[in-house]
Amino acid sequence: MDPISNKKEFDDLTINLRDLAYAYIEKYNPSKQQIKTYLLKKYLTKFQGSKQKKEITEIIENIVANLEKSHFLNDSLYSDSRARMLFKRGYSLNKISHSLMSKGIEREKIKVSLEKIKNDKSDPDFISAMKICKKRRIGPMRPQANRDLFYKKDMGILARSGFNYDISKKILSMEQEEFNKLIKII
Repeated sequence: MDPISNKKEFDDLTINLRDLAYAYIEKYNPSKQQIKTYLLKKYLTKFQGSKQKKEITEIIENIVANLEKSHFLNDSLYSDSRARMLFKRGYSLNKISHSLMSKGIEREKIKVSLEKIKNDKSDPDFISAMKICKKRRIGPMRPQANRDLFYKKDMGILARSGFNYDISKKILSMEQEEFNKLIKII
């Protein structure tokens, strides 16, 4: 193989992958793991070159390292912003933690992000459970006649949302007037 043409192919591939990375970051604001996965998939579908997996992963690692040096990628910032956004949607702390782990964020960064949420709010899981009840119109938001019929279903919805039994029971036992007063405060 001619080393000069091989170098040109290597440079072209690096430039193409870097340009794809910039476009992806501009559009989605991903984590490091997401950008690595994206670039590997793009290489496999678009370029289909004859390079070995080790060479491609080195190229991708270099691109990601350069993006991190130039502050285009920051997993700590990503973790904090994603955790706040998910909390506003009504996710429990457990569900936020699992969501961030699936995005490839390290456990230490997830812990820090969750601690920030806990420091800002006194009982974040209770607040999130109230948001879920309001959004899904379950528990105290149901008419009084139907609450006993749908108790198990509402408990299941809250359990699948990541809330423990005590919080779910506390929310579902609230009266509608009390719930409305608390939801206005939040």
